[in-house]
Amino acid sequence: MTKAELVAKIATKCKLNKAQAERAVNGFVDVVKEAIKKGDRLRLVGFGTFSVSKRKARTGRNPQTGKPMKIAAKKVPKFSASPAFRKIVK
Repeated sequence: MTKAELVAKIATKCKLNKAQAERAVNGFVDVVKEAIKKGDRLRLVGFGTFSVSKRKARTGRNPQTGKPMKIAAKKVPKFSASPAFRKIVK
């Protein structure tokens, strides 16, 4: 599903016009980005949790040459689905 399709479905389901639905979707995405940028968790009961995960520095291999290379530590966004949401997918 694309963002445009999501906006159209939200507009229909919530009886909004597409402009209002798009502002709501964009607002939600912005709030998630701001929370993750600050290092906060965003928990939506029945859906899941957005958070930041830390990856340690490690040694990898260059696939072209096979030589070892250092991979720096970094923070990455993470989403964990709630048990109720996981149950829907089964």
